[in-house]
Amino acid sequence: MDEKTGEVITPAVLAERVGWCADLVAGMTGALLSGHWNAVDVDTLASGSDAGGRSLPSNAWMALRRLGWTVAPPDGVRVNDRIVRMAQEQAGRMLRSVKWRADVISGVLAAWPAAPDKRAPAEWEQVRAAIPGGEHLPSSVIRSRTRQVAAYARRHGRLPAGVFELEPSPGAARMLLLAACDGQQATIERSDDGRRALLRLQLPVRPDPTSYGDWTWVACPIQLPSTVPADAVLHLPTLRPSGGTTRADLAFTHPVPRPGAPGTPWPWGWTGA
Repeated sequence: MDEKTGEVITPAVLAERVGWCADLVAGMTGALLSGHWNAVDVDTLASGSDAGGRSLPSNAWMALRRLGWTVAPPDGVRVNDRIVRMAQEQAGRMLRSVKWRADVISGVLAAWPAAPDKRAPAEWEQVRAAIPGGEHLPSSVIRSRTRQVAAYARRHGRLPAGVFELEPSPGAARMLLLAACDGQQATIERSDDGRRALLRLQLPVRPDPTSYGDWTWVACPIQLPSTVPADAVLHLPTLRPSGGTTRADLAFTHPVPRPGAPGTPWPWGWTGA
């Protein structure tokens, strides 16, 4: 339901509005990815510290802000700060995840074999030593990355400098990471019967909102599946527009028994699911 007008909107209209918002987020996410798709920035983010030596926050969007990696919507488009947060969160997660791949490619390049299609035993030892944690890495991963580099070399007549030359900056997914938001953008509350939840979030009423008046609160009832325990604490989901519907990836936390020594009572703790 559109809370401003009181209109009950169809799933297709909801998916359209979620899609408009996701497109705004994806555009800003793509700008961040292309602007920081390089070894220096990825290493800085992966180091866990800013220029002053302070530890970076665990939340990706907060880490990017600490580093001064900002982004803005297109000229004439008005979004609130939480929409920008979602873009920074998605970009930060993707930039953090590429660090492992960059280290693997760097190790493969540092120990490039004489025959890429067939490493000698000594060359296997060299490449594993050049990759952090390489002694535990499956051989299939090293082979596939070697084939990737070899294909680049055949096309360009030389080896790439690293993963950031080997691969273009990735595209941004059309999704809303509401976990990066607070109550000014989205809330979720469980019903008294425990089988339903009400998600409220701000969505645009047009693809290019020019003022805050083009945003409105929408109340979305969610039927919880039986896999969500009755005592679980719900967290803000990730929304994905898909074929005229909206998918919600719902996270929750619930208590589970913590293993103890044989013959002793099991204390209870919290865990994510």
